[in-house]
Amino acid sequence: MNNFLIPFFVILPLGAAFIVALVPKHLNKVADAIANVSAFLLLVASAYVCMNNVSGVYFVGGWKIPIGINMALDGFSALMLLIISIITVASSIYSISYMEQFTWKSKFYCLFLLMVTGMNGVVLSGDFFNIFVFLEIASIASYALVGYGCRHEELEATFKYLALGNLGALCVLLGVAFVYGLTGTLNMADFSIRTAGNLNNGLLVALGLFIIGFGLKAALVPMHAWLPDAHPSAPTPISAMLSGVFIKATGVYALVRVSLNIFPAMQVTHEIILALGGLSMVVGVFMAIGQWDFKRLLAYHSISQIGYVMIGIGLGTPLGILGGIFHLINHAAFKSLLFLGAGSVEYETGTRQLRQMGGLSRQMPVTASSTLVASLAISGLPPFNGFFSKVIIIWACVQAHRYGYAVAAVVVSVMTIASFMKVQKYAFFGALKSKWEKVKEVPATMRIAMVFLAVLCLLMSLLIVPGAREVVLQPAVDSIIAGTNYVTHAGGL
Repeated sequence: MNNFLIPFFVILPLGAAFIVALVPKHLNKVADAIANVSAFLLLVASAYVCMNNVSGVYFVGGWKIPIGINMALDGFSALMLLIISIITVASSIYSISYMEQFTWKSKFYCLFLLMVTGMNGVVLSGDFFNIFVFLEIASIASYALVGYGCRHEELEATFKYLALGNLGALCVLLGVAFVYGLTGTLNMADFSIRTAGNLNNGLLVALGLFIIGFGLKAALVPMHAWLPDAHPSAPTPISAMLSGVFIKATGVYALVRVSLNIFPAMQVTHEIILALGGLSMVVGVFMAIGQWDFKRLLAYHSISQIGYVMIGIGLGTPLGILGGIFHLINHAAFKSLLFLGAGSVEYETGTRQLRQMGGLSRQMPVTASSTLVASLAISGLPPFNGFFSKVIIIWACVQAHRYGYAVAAVVVSVMTIASFMKVQKYAFFGALKSKWEKVKEVPATMRIAMVFLAVLCLLMSLLIVPGAREVVLQPAVDSIIAGTNYVTHAGGL
Protein backbone atom coordinates (compact mmCIF):
# COMPACT_ATOMS: atom_id res chain seq x y z
CA MET A 1 0.00 0.00 0.00
CA ASN A 2 2.89 2.35 0.80
CA ASN A 3 4.25 1.89 -2.73
CA PHE A 4 0.97 3.17 -4.17
CA LEU A 5 1.32 6.27 -1.97
CA ILE A 6 4.49 7.28 -3.87
CA PRO A 7 2.81 8.59 -7.09
CA PHE A 8 0.28 10.47 -4.91
CA PHE A 9 2.89 13.21 -4.40
CA VAL A 10 2.90 13.89 -8.13
CA ILE A 11 -0.68 13.08 -9.05
CA LEU A 12 -2.34 15.27 -6.38
CA PRO A 13 -0.64 18.61 -7.15
CA LEU A 14 -0.74 17.93 -10.90
CA GLY A 15 -4.47 17.17 -10.82
CA ALA A 16 -5.15 20.14 -8.54
CA ALA A 17 -3.22 22.41 -10.92
CA PHE A 18 -5.48 21.48 -13.83
CA ILE A 19 -8.63 21.79 -11.72
CA VAL A 20 -7.76 25.18 -10.22
CA ALA A 21 -6.93 26.54 -13.69
CA LEU A 22 -10.61 26.15 -14.59
CA VAL A 23 -11.83 28.30 -11.69
CA PRO A 24 -13.26 31.65 -12.94
CA LYS A 25 -11.66 34.92 -11.90
CA HIS A 26 -14.54 35.91 -9.61
CA LEU A 27 -14.28 32.69 -7.54
CA ASN A 28 -10.94 33.38 -5.85
CA LYS A 29 -12.07 31.72 -2.61
CA VAL A 30 -12.59 28.44 -4.46
CA ALA A 31 -9.06 28.68 -5.87
CA ASP A 32 -7.74 29.39 -2.35
CA ALA A 33 -9.54 26.32 -1.00
CA ILE A 34 -8.31 23.95 -3.73
CA ALA A 35 -4.69 25.05 -3.38
CA ASN A 36 -4.61 25.01 0.42
CA VAL A 37 -6.44 21.68 0.80
CA SER A 38 -4.05 20.12 -1.71
CA ALA A 39 -1.05 21.52 0.17
CA PHE A 40 -2.39 20.22 3.50
CA LEU A 41 -2.98 16.72 2.09
CA LEU A 42 0.58 16.66 0.77
CA LEU A 43 1.83 17.67 4.23
CA VAL A 44 -0.13 14.87 5.93
CA ALA A 45 1.13 12.27 3.44
CA SER A 46 4.76 13.44 3.62
CA ALA A 47 4.69 13.53 7.44
CA TYR A 48 3.40 9.96 7.41
CA VAL A 49 6.14 8.60 5.13
CA CYS A 50 8.87 10.55 6.95
CA MET A 51 7.87 9.80 10.53
CA ASN A 52 7.29 6.11 9.76
CA ASN A 53 10.48 5.76 7.70
CA VAL A 54 8.44 4.48 4.75
CA SER A 55 10.45 3.39 1.73
CA GLY A 56 9.49 1.68 -1.47
CA VAL A 57 9.57 1.70 -5.23
CA TYR A 58 6.67 2.22 -7.64
CA PHE A 59 6.85 0.91 -11.19
CA VAL A 60 4.74 3.12 -13.45
CA GLY A 61 2.36 0.96 -15.49
CA GLY A 62 3.74 -2.15 -13.81
CA TRP A 63 6.77 -2.20 -16.15
CA LYS A 64 9.98 -3.26 -14.43
CA ILE A 65 13.33 -1.62 -15.10
CA PRO A 66 15.17 -1.05 -17.33
CA ILE A 67 12.18 -0.85 -19.68
CA GLY A 68 9.74 0.95 -17.41
CA ILE A 69 9.82 4.10 -15.30
CA ASN A 70 10.18 3.80 -11.55
CA MET A 71 9.69 6.19 -8.64
CA ALA A 72 11.73 5.52 -5.51
CA LEU A 73 11.19 6.66 -1.93
CA ASP A 74 13.88 6.43 0.74
CA GLY A 75 14.94 8.42 3.81
CA PHE A 76 16.44 11.33 1.86
CA SER A 77 13.56 11.72 -0.58
CA ALA A 78 10.99 11.36 2.24
CA LEU A 79 12.63 14.19 4.20
CA MET A 80 12.70 16.37 1.09
CA LEU A 81 9.00 15.71 0.47
CA LEU A 82 8.26 16.75 4.05
CA ILE A 83 10.12 20.06 3.88
CA ILE A 84 8.66 20.85 0.45
CA SER A 85 5.18 20.25 1.84
CA ILE A 86 5.78 22.39 4.95
CA ILE A 87 6.93 25.40 2.94
CA THR A 88 4.13 24.80 0.41
CA VAL A 89 1.52 24.99 3.18
CA ALA A 90 3.03 28.17 4.63
CA SER A 91 3.30 29.84 1.22
CA SER A 92 -0.22 28.86 0.15
CA ILE A 93 -1.74 30.20 3.38
CA TYR A 94 0.23 33.42 2.96
CA SER A 95 -0.99 33.70 -0.65
CA ILE A 96 -4.67 33.88 0.36
CA SER A 97 -4.39 37.56 1.27
CA TYR A 98 -1.13 38.52 -0.44
CA MET A 99 -2.18 37.51 -3.95
CA GLU A 100 -5.36 39.63 -3.78
CA GLN A 101 -3.28 42.48 -5.17
CA PHE A 102 -2.76 40.49 -8.39
CA THR A 103 -5.35 39.46 -10.97
CA TRP A 104 -6.73 35.97 -11.46
CA LYS A 105 -5.51 33.96 -8.49
CA SER A 106 -6.43 30.63 -10.08
CA LYS A 107 -3.69 31.07 -12.71
CA PHE A 108 -1.18 31.76 -9.94
CA TYR A 109 -2.21 28.64 -8.04
CA CYS A 110 -2.05 26.57 -11.23
CA LEU A 111 1.59 27.55 -11.76
CA PHE A 112 2.29 27.22 -8.03
CA LEU A 113 1.01 23.63 -7.94
CA LEU A 114 2.85 22.75 -11.15
CA MET A 115 6.07 23.92 -9.50
CA VAL A 116 5.31 21.68 -6.51
CA THR A 117 4.60 18.79 -8.91
CA GLY A 118 7.97 19.27 -10.56
CA MET A 119 9.87 19.41 -7.28
CA ASN A 120 8.18 16.29 -5.92
CA GLY A 121 8.83 14.53 -9.22
CA VAL A 122 12.55 15.34 -9.12
CA VAL A 123 12.76 14.00 -5.58
CA LEU A 124 11.01 10.72 -6.48
CA SER A 125 12.30 10.02 -10.01
CA GLY A 126 14.33 6.86 -10.46
CA ASP A 127 15.73 7.62 -13.90
CA PHE A 128 17.83 10.40 -15.39
CA PHE A 129 15.45 11.53 -18.10
CA ASN A 130 12.45 11.93 -15.81
CA ILE A 131 14.55 13.99 -13.41
CA PHE A 132 15.09 16.29 -16.40
CA VAL A 133 11.36 16.25 -17.27
CA PHE A 134 10.22 17.16 -13.76
CA LEU A 135 13.06 19.67 -13.48
CA GLU A 136 11.66 21.44 -16.54
CA ILE A 137 8.08 21.33 -15.22
CA ALA A 138 9.19 23.02 -12.00
CA SER A 139 11.48 25.46 -13.80
CA ILE A 140 9.01 26.60 -16.47
CA ALA A 141 6.37 27.22 -13.80
CA SER A 142 8.88 29.19 -11.74
CA TYR A 143 9.89 31.31 -14.77
CA ALA A 144 6.27 32.38 -15.19
CA LEU A 145 5.84 32.98 -11.45
CA VAL A 146 8.91 35.21 -11.15
CA GLY A 147 7.45 37.51 -13.79
CA TYR A 148 3.86 37.16 -12.60
CA GLY A 149 3.43 40.86 -11.82
CA CYS A 150 4.60 41.82 -15.36
CA ARG A 151 6.50 44.89 -14.14
CA HIS A 152 9.77 45.91 -15.80
CA GLU A 153 11.98 44.62 -12.99
CA GLU A 154 10.17 41.29 -12.86
CA LEU A 155 10.31 40.71 -16.61
CA GLU A 156 14.02 41.56 -16.72
CA ALA A 157 14.72 39.11 -13.86
CA THR A 158 12.61 36.46 -15.58
CA PHE A 159 14.58 36.81 -18.81
CA LYS A 160 17.91 36.36 -17.00
CA TYR A 161 16.51 33.46 -14.97
CA LEU A 162 15.08 31.85 -18.12
CA ALA A 163 18.35 32.14 -20.03
CA LEU A 164 20.55 30.74 -17.27
CA GLY A 165 17.95 28.17 -16.22
CA ASN A 166 17.79 26.83 -19.76
CA LEU A 167 21.57 26.64 -19.84
CA GLY A 168 21.50 24.50 -16.71
CA ALA A 169 18.73 22.32 -18.15
CA LEU A 170 20.75 21.89 -21.37
CA CYS A 171 23.74 20.66 -19.34
CA VAL A 172 21.51 18.13 -17.59
CA LEU A 173 20.00 16.97 -20.89
CA LEU A 174 23.44 16.57 -22.47
CA GLY A 175 24.51 14.56 -19.43
CA VAL A 176 21.47 12.32 -19.90
CA ALA A 177 22.40 11.89 -23.59
CA PHE A 178 25.96 10.87 -22.68
CA VAL A 179 24.68 8.35 -20.14
CA TYR A 180 22.23 6.76 -22.58
CA GLY A 181 24.67 6.76 -25.47
CA LEU A 182 27.41 5.06 -23.47
CA THR A 183 25.40 2.64 -21.32
CA GLY A 184 22.11 2.12 -23.18
CA THR A 185 20.01 2.84 -20.09
CA LEU A 186 18.34 5.83 -18.45
CA ASN A 187 17.38 4.15 -15.19
CA MET A 188 19.69 5.29 -12.42
CA ALA A 189 19.82 1.99 -10.57
CA ASP A 190 20.41 0.05 -13.79
CA PHE A 191 23.11 2.54 -14.83
CA SER A 192 24.92 2.13 -11.52
CA ILE A 193 24.78 -1.67 -11.78
CA ARG A 194 26.01 -1.70 -15.38
CA THR A 195 28.95 0.61 -14.76
CA ALA A 196 29.86 -1.00 -11.39
CA GLY A 197 31.89 2.07 -10.46
CA ASN A 198 33.96 1.97 -13.65
CA LEU A 199 33.65 5.31 -15.42
CA ASN A 200 35.16 6.04 -18.82
CA ASN A 201 35.96 9.54 -20.04
CA GLY A 202 32.51 9.97 -21.56
CA LEU A 203 30.77 9.22 -18.26
CA LEU A 204 33.10 11.59 -16.44
CA VAL A 205 31.99 14.27 -18.89
CA ALA A 206 28.38 13.36 -18.08
CA LEU A 207 29.10 13.72 -14.35
CA GLY A 208 30.67 17.12 -14.97
CA LEU A 209 27.61 18.24 -16.95
CA PHE A 210 25.31 17.10 -14.12
CA ILE A 211 27.37 19.01 -11.55
CA ILE A 212 27.19 22.18 -13.66
CA GLY A 213 23.48 21.79 -14.46
CA PHE A 214 22.31 21.01 -10.96
CA GLY A 215 24.86 23.44 -9.48
CA LEU A 216 23.26 26.20 -11.53
CA LYS A 217 19.82 25.24 -10.24
CA ALA A 218 21.22 25.32 -6.68
CA ALA A 219 22.75 28.77 -7.41
CA LEU A 220 26.23 27.73 -6.31
CA VAL A 221 28.96 30.28 -7.00
CA PRO A 222 30.00 30.93 -9.79
CA MET A 223 26.66 29.70 -11.23
CA HIS A 224 24.53 32.01 -9.10
CA ALA A 225 23.94 35.07 -11.28
CA TRP A 226 20.22 34.42 -11.81
CA LEU A 227 19.25 34.17 -8.14
CA PRO A 228 19.81 37.74 -6.80
CA ASP A 229 17.41 39.09 -9.44
CA ALA A 230 14.83 36.30 -9.54
CA HIS A 231 14.16 35.91 -5.81
CA PRO A 232 13.50 39.60 -5.00
CA SER A 233 11.38 40.13 -8.13
CA ALA A 234 9.00 37.23 -7.60
CA PRO A 235 5.79 37.55 -5.56
CA THR A 236 6.69 36.95 -1.92
CA PRO A 237 5.17 33.43 -1.60
CA ILE A 238 7.24 32.40 -4.63
CA SER A 239 10.38 34.02 -3.20
CA ALA A 240 9.84 31.83 -0.12
CA MET A 241 9.36 28.72 -2.29
CA LEU A 242 12.35 29.44 -4.52
CA SER A 243 14.75 30.03 -1.65
CA GLY A 244 13.15 27.61 0.80
CA VAL A 245 12.78 24.49 -1.32
CA PHE A 246 13.18 25.04 -5.08
CA ILE A 247 16.97 25.42 -5.13
CA LYS A 248 17.20 22.45 -2.78
CA ALA A 249 14.92 20.02 -4.63
CA THR A 250 16.02 20.82 -8.19
CA GLY A 251 19.61 21.66 -7.27
CA VAL A 252 21.05 20.30 -4.03
CA TYR A 253 19.01 17.09 -3.88
CA ALA A 254 19.56 16.19 -7.54
CA LEU A 255 23.27 17.01 -7.34
CA VAL A 256 23.82 14.92 -4.21
CA ARG A 257 21.69 12.02 -5.42
CA VAL A 258 23.35 11.75 -8.83
CA SER A 259 26.96 12.53 -7.88
CA LEU A 260 27.15 10.57 -4.61
CA ASN A 261 24.55 7.79 -4.95
CA ILE A 262 24.31 6.93 -8.64
CA PHE A 263 27.79 7.76 -9.83
CA PRO A 264 30.48 6.32 -7.52
CA ALA A 265 31.29 8.71 -4.67
CA MET A 266 34.83 9.64 -5.76
CA GLN A 267 37.15 11.85 -3.73
CA VAL A 268 37.35 14.37 -6.58
CA THR A 269 33.55 14.76 -6.46
CA HIS A 270 33.69 15.51 -2.75
CA GLU A 271 36.44 18.07 -3.35
CA ILE A 272 34.40 19.81 -6.06
CA ILE A 273 31.34 19.96 -3.81
CA LEU A 274 33.45 21.27 -0.93
CA ALA A 275 35.05 23.95 -3.12
CA LEU A 276 31.70 25.09 -4.55
CA GLY A 277 30.22 25.15 -1.04
CA GLY A 278 33.07 27.14 0.47
CA LEU A 279 33.09 29.64 -2.39
CA SER A 280 29.30 30.08 -2.19
CA MET A 281 29.37 30.53 1.58
CA VAL A 282 32.01 33.28 1.49
CA VAL A 283 31.02 35.13 -1.70
CA GLY A 284 27.31 35.06 -0.77
CA VAL A 285 27.77 36.70 2.63
CA PHE A 286 30.17 39.37 1.28
CA MET A 287 27.63 40.28 -1.40
CA ALA A 288 24.76 40.25 1.12
CA ILE A 289 26.27 42.51 3.76
CA GLY A 290 26.41 45.52 1.44
CA GLN A 291 22.81 45.25 0.21
CA TRP A 292 20.07 47.73 1.16
CA ASP A 293 17.27 46.04 -0.77
CA PHE A 294 15.69 43.78 1.88
CA LYS A 295 14.80 40.89 -0.45
CA ARG A 296 18.03 41.13 -2.43
CA LEU A 297 19.99 40.87 0.82
CA LEU A 298 18.05 37.70 1.64
CA ALA A 299 18.71 36.32 -1.84
CA TYR A 300 22.48 36.57 -1.38
CA HIS A 301 22.19 34.93 2.02
CA SER A 302 20.48 31.99 0.29
CA ILE A 303 23.67 31.49 -1.72
CA SER A 304 25.77 31.73 1.44
CA GLN A 305 23.65 29.33 3.50
CA ILE A 306 23.51 26.72 0.72
CA GLY A 307 27.30 26.84 0.94
CA TYR A 308 27.07 25.49 4.50
CA VAL A 309 24.91 22.62 3.26
CA MET A 310 27.33 21.71 0.48
CA ILE A 311 30.34 21.82 2.81
CA GLY A 312 28.67 19.44 5.25
CA ILE A 313 27.67 16.97 2.54
CA GLY A 314 30.94 17.42 0.66
CA LEU A 315 32.94 16.29 3.69
CA GLY A 316 31.47 12.84 3.13
CA THR A 317 31.62 11.95 6.83
CA PRO A 318 28.50 10.83 8.73
CA LEU A 319 28.68 13.88 11.00
CA GLY A 320 29.22 16.26 8.08
CA ILE A 321 26.31 14.82 6.10
CA LEU A 322 24.12 15.00 9.22
CA GLY A 323 24.98 18.68 9.63
CA GLY A 324 24.43 19.38 5.94
CA ILE A 325 21.00 17.73 5.87
CA PHE A 326 20.02 19.40 9.16
CA HIS A 327 21.03 22.82 7.84
CA LEU A 328 19.21 22.17 4.57
CA ILE A 329 15.86 21.78 6.29
CA ASN A 330 16.65 24.54 8.82
CA HIS A 331 17.41 26.94 6.00
CA ALA A 332 14.11 26.08 4.34
CA ALA A 333 12.26 27.20 7.47
CA PHE A 334 14.08 30.37 8.48
CA LYS A 335 14.79 31.68 4.96
CA SER A 336 11.16 31.18 3.89
CA LEU A 337 10.12 33.06 7.03
CA LEU A 338 12.53 35.90 6.26
CA PHE A 339 11.12 36.29 2.76
CA LEU A 340 7.56 36.27 4.10
CA GLY A 341 8.57 38.94 6.61
CA ALA A 342 10.21 41.07 3.93
CA GLY A 343 7.13 40.63 1.74
CA SER A 344 4.87 41.74 4.58
CA VAL A 345 6.91 44.91 5.04
CA GLU A 346 6.75 45.62 1.32
CA TYR A 347 3.02 44.82 1.30
CA GLU A 348 2.33 47.59 3.84
CA THR A 349 5.02 50.15 2.99
CA GLY A 350 5.49 49.62 -0.75
CA THR A 351 9.28 49.58 -0.46
CA ARG A 352 12.09 47.06 -0.03
CA GLN A 353 14.75 49.67 0.78
CA LEU A 354 15.98 49.34 4.37
CA ARG A 355 17.08 53.01 4.52
CA GLN A 356 13.49 54.11 3.94
CA MET A 357 12.09 52.02 6.80
CA GLY A 358 12.51 52.34 10.55
CA GLY A 359 10.48 51.77 13.71
CA LEU A 360 8.12 49.29 12.03
CA SER A 361 8.07 46.98 15.06
CA ARG A 362 5.57 49.37 16.67
CA GLN A 363 3.16 49.13 13.76
CA MET A 364 3.80 45.50 12.74
CA PRO A 365 4.63 43.54 15.92
CA VAL A 366 3.92 40.06 14.55
CA THR A 367 5.98 40.64 11.42
CA ALA A 368 8.82 42.17 13.46
CA SER A 369 8.84 39.35 16.05
CA SER A 370 8.76 36.54 13.52
CA THR A 371 11.46 38.20 11.41
CA LEU A 372 13.60 38.58 14.53
CA VAL A 373 13.26 34.85 15.23
CA ALA A 374 14.32 34.04 11.66
CA SER A 375 17.23 36.52 11.87
CA LEU A 376 18.52 34.87 15.04
CA ALA A 377 18.09 31.43 13.49
CA ILE A 378 20.01 32.20 10.29
CA SER A 379 22.72 33.93 12.34
CA GLY A 380 23.27 30.70 14.26
CA LEU A 381 22.38 31.88 17.75
CA PRO A 382 20.97 29.46 20.37
CA PRO A 383 18.38 28.16 21.03
CA PHE A 384 17.27 28.44 17.39
CA ASN A 385 17.65 25.66 14.84
CA GLY A 386 20.41 27.29 12.77
CA PHE A 387 22.79 27.22 15.73
CA PHE A 388 22.81 23.44 16.06
CA SER A 389 23.25 22.64 12.38
CA LYS A 390 26.07 25.16 12.02
CA VAL A 391 27.87 23.80 15.08
CA ILE A 392 27.63 20.25 13.69
CA ILE A 393 29.06 21.35 10.32
CA ILE A 394 31.93 23.29 11.94
CA TRP A 395 32.78 20.41 14.26
CA ALA A 396 32.63 17.96 11.33
CA CYS A 397 35.15 20.16 9.47
CA VAL A 398 37.46 20.05 12.49
CA GLN A 399 37.13 16.26 12.78
CA ALA A 400 37.95 15.89 9.08
CA HIS A 401 40.98 18.21 9.50
CA ARG A 402 39.42 20.78 7.16
CA TYR A 403 40.36 23.66 9.41
CA GLY A 404 40.14 26.29 6.67
CA TYR A 405 36.50 25.47 6.03
CA ALA A 406 35.78 25.50 9.79
CA VAL A 407 37.32 28.97 10.21
CA ALA A 408 35.49 30.25 7.13
CA ALA A 409 32.18 28.93 8.49
CA VAL A 410 32.70 30.78 11.78
CA VAL A 411 33.69 34.04 10.06
CA VAL A 412 30.72 33.84 7.69
CA SER A 413 28.41 33.25 10.65
CA VAL A 414 29.74 36.40 12.36
CA MET A 415 29.20 38.39 9.15
CA THR A 416 25.68 36.97 8.92
CA ILE A 417 24.96 38.28 12.42
CA ALA A 418 26.23 41.72 11.38
CA SER A 419 24.07 41.66 8.25
CA PHE A 420 20.88 40.90 10.15
CA MET A 421 21.68 43.39 12.89
CA LYS A 422 21.54 45.93 10.06
CA VAL A 423 18.16 44.57 8.97
CA GLN A 424 16.72 44.80 12.46
CA LYS A 425 18.14 48.28 13.09
CA TYR A 426 16.98 49.90 9.88
CA ALA A 427 13.68 48.06 9.33
CA PHE A 428 12.16 47.49 12.75
CA PHE A 429 13.98 49.53 15.40
CA GLY A 430 14.81 53.21 15.72
CA ALA A 431 12.42 56.10 15.36
CA LEU A 432 9.20 55.59 13.43
CA LYS A 433 9.13 57.83 10.37
CA SER A 434 6.04 59.97 10.01
CA LYS A 435 5.10 58.45 6.65
CA TRP A 436 4.69 55.02 8.31
CA GLU A 437 2.37 56.16 11.12
CA LYS A 438 -0.66 54.72 9.33
CA VAL A 439 1.02 51.39 8.55
CA LYS A 440 -0.74 48.45 10.18
CA GLU A 441 -0.13 44.73 10.60
CA VAL A 442 -0.69 42.47 7.59
CA PRO A 443 -3.89 40.36 7.22
CA ALA A 444 -4.46 37.31 9.43
CA THR A 445 -3.55 34.60 6.92
CA MET A 446 -0.17 36.23 6.29
CA ARG A 447 0.46 36.44 10.04
CA ILE A 448 -0.53 32.78 10.52
CA ALA A 449 2.02 31.63 7.94
CA MET A 450 4.80 33.65 9.60
CA VAL A 451 3.97 32.50 13.14
CA PHE A 452 3.82 28.89 11.93
CA LEU A 453 7.37 29.09 10.54
CA ALA A 454 8.66 31.03 13.56
CA VAL A 455 7.44 28.30 15.91
CA LEU A 456 9.00 25.74 13.58
CA CYS A 457 12.39 27.46 13.87
CA LEU A 458 12.25 26.78 17.61
CA LEU A 459 10.82 23.28 17.45
CA MET A 460 13.35 22.12 14.85
CA SER A 461 16.08 22.67 17.43
CA LEU A 462 14.73 19.53 19.10
CA LEU A 463 15.99 17.48 16.15
CA ILE A 464 19.38 17.55 17.84
CA VAL A 465 17.90 15.26 20.52
CA PRO A 466 18.92 11.63 19.74
CA GLY A 467 15.39 10.21 19.52
CA ALA A 468 14.09 12.88 17.17
CA ARG A 469 17.31 12.89 15.15
CA GLU A 470 17.13 9.15 14.53
CA VAL A 471 13.55 9.37 13.27
CA VAL A 472 13.79 12.48 11.05
CA LEU A 473 17.41 13.04 10.01
CA GLN A 474 19.25 9.72 10.28
CA PRO A 475 17.34 7.90 7.49
CA ALA A 476 18.32 10.68 5.08
CA VAL A 477 21.96 10.51 6.20
CA ASP A 478 21.99 6.73 5.80
CA SER A 479 20.52 7.04 2.30
CA ILE A 480 23.37 9.29 1.18
CA ILE A 481 26.12 7.27 2.83
CA ALA A 482 24.87 3.87 1.64
CA GLY A 483 24.67 4.66 -2.06
CA THR A 484 24.72 1.02 -3.13
CA ASN A 485 21.72 0.34 -0.91
CA TYR A 486 19.79 3.06 -2.74
CA VAL A 487 20.63 1.45 -6.08
CA THR A 488 19.38 -1.95 -4.91
CA HIS A 489 16.28 -0.43 -3.34
CA ALA A 490 15.41 1.89 -6.24
CA GLY A 491 15.85 -0.90 -8.74
CA GLY A 492 13.43 -3.11 -6.86
CA LEU A 493 16.13 -5.78 -6.62
